[in-house]
Amino acid sequence: MQLFVTFLGTGGSWPTARRNVSSIAIKRGGEVLLFDCGEGTQRQIQRTKISYMQITKIFISHFHGDHFLGLPGLIQTMQLNDRDKPLYIYGPKGIRDVVKNVTSLGYFKPDFPIYAIELKDREEVRFEGYTVKSLLVDHTVPTFAYCLEEDVRPGRFNKKKALELGVPEGPLFSKLQKGFTVKLENGREVKPEMVLGPPRPGRKIVYSGDTRPCDRMIEFSKNADLLIHDATFSSKLNDIANEYGHSTALQAAEVAKKANVRMLALFHISPRYTNGDELEKEAREVFSNCFLSRDLQEIEIRLQK
Repeated sequence: MQLFVTFLGTGGSWPTARRNVSSIAIKRGGEVLLFDCGEGTQRQIQRTKISYMQITKIFISHFHGDHFLGLPGLIQTMQLNDRDKPLYIYGPKGIRDVVKNVTSLGYFKPDFPIYAIELKDREEVRFEGYTVKSLLVDHTVPTFAYCLEEDVRPGRFNKKKALELGVPEGPLFSKLQKGFTVKLENGREVKPEMVLGPPRPGRKIVYSGDTRPCDRMIEFSKNADLLIHDATFSSKLNDIANEYGHSTALQAAEVAKKANVRMLALFHISPRYTNGDELEKEAREVFSNCFLSRDLQEIEIRLQK
């Protein structure tokens, strides 16, 4: 199954000519999940290949405007396009009140079901094929980081070993690969562990929300395929960054290195930076496999062999 990450908005605080505010779309097969929904998110979606009608779940990190004020417009647009499928919106305590308010603005009332779910620190929500986990991070208001982690995959199938054990090529191969024990005509049982290698991890994507650098994020991000981390300022403004509950690009890189992630995306860029080269440069001195995220950028997260 293909897994794509699209950076709908990569800036912080307010929109600029170069960057919209925070929103990440993860497309897994035919399903789209949003992580944060700053103002203008629906316009950004229309500039991509993503369909907002495929959005099943939205995870809000916190209630600063640049992370959730896109909800009213997006929900109303879904309504105008005759959506009938449910929409699930997750977030910290208070998300129920937020959703109640944004779905009753003006004369608007959605005809499709919308469910608001309050999460707790370190809560796991299980879906088909993956889980989403929450983590309370270090910002000026209660804020979650999120981790989307796919289920563990079966080990590689050893065809040669299966044939040696007398398993005929065909449907029994498939049953073993799915984890079922098979019984041969001679009465012999062949168990999956006899022909499968060790289990393989699924893909893991971590989104920090707004946060100062914190040890909790290191463990939470361990071995992630992609870490999307707050990198609002350069290290020249270290004190300002941390005073306002943010990280520098250098600090984000240090988290990525300690967490042994495969790739780091610098995110939530302050409007003061017109291109962000300075941020990317200082981060790469600590963690080379990183990039400055840009609006409408799409990357595929491939399964590791």
